[in-house]
Amino acid sequence: MNATAADGRTGTPATAAPIRVLIADDQPLVRRGLALILRPDPAFEVVGEASDGAEAVELARRIRPDVVVMDIRMPVLDGVAATAALAAELPDCRVLALSTFDMDEYVVAALRAGAFGFLPKDVSPEDLVAALRVVHTGEAAVAPRLLTRLISTYVRHPAPRPAPPDDAPATDLTTREAEVWRLIATGLDNTEIAAALDISPSTVKNHITALFAKLAVRDRAQAVIAAYESGLVRAPTT
Repeated sequence: MNATAADGRTGTPATAAPIRVLIADDQPLVRRGLALILRPDPAFEVVGEASDGAEAVELARRIRPDVVVMDIRMPVLDGVAATAALAAELPDCRVLALSTFDMDEYVVAALRAGAFGFLPKDVSPEDLVAALRVVHTGEAAVAPRLLTRLISTYVRHPAPRPAPPDDAPATDLTTREAEVWRLIATGLDNTEIAAALDISPSTVKNHITALFAKLAVRDRAQAVIAAYESGLVRAPTT
């Protein structure tokens, strides 16, 4: 086993508990690089490293990290399956998925499995730190336009899906909620949506809260996936 774990939170003031991070990647140099980025920052504590998805799940069960930085493609158990296991067993443990490729169907699978975000492996240290903070709060850490390109590429040849039942949640959407959903799926943030619809950002936020509840999705990432799969928006054909 290549997994390693750190003990406790010694040396950190009780008033500033760090975000406890587990790093899972089959490449030792990548694990070392991520750890070197995070360890100097007192806001984070690298509590473990794993070389495959099975080790990541086993270690997370033992040390209960706040966030797992999860490579998508790993041996033994891949990052998608490991993410699904953690989402089912440890829902308070957030997963931030990583991939060498930013246009990768495995990322969509990871988001479906329960990942709270996705970053390419060539992300800057500053963006990694920012994403970890966002994921730790339970929000999605996926750039809207990057997510839109990703989903667009994946759904050009989607798997056949049965037609939704007549009482599917999407049929309960108001006209304005459907408009907000479509704009989310095209990559706009809340401020841009507010400008497009000539409403306030707080009103947009209220529509999004209602929209997510009706669609039974957790965040923008899952809402975008649902929009493409429902046919609300379509991927480019060129």
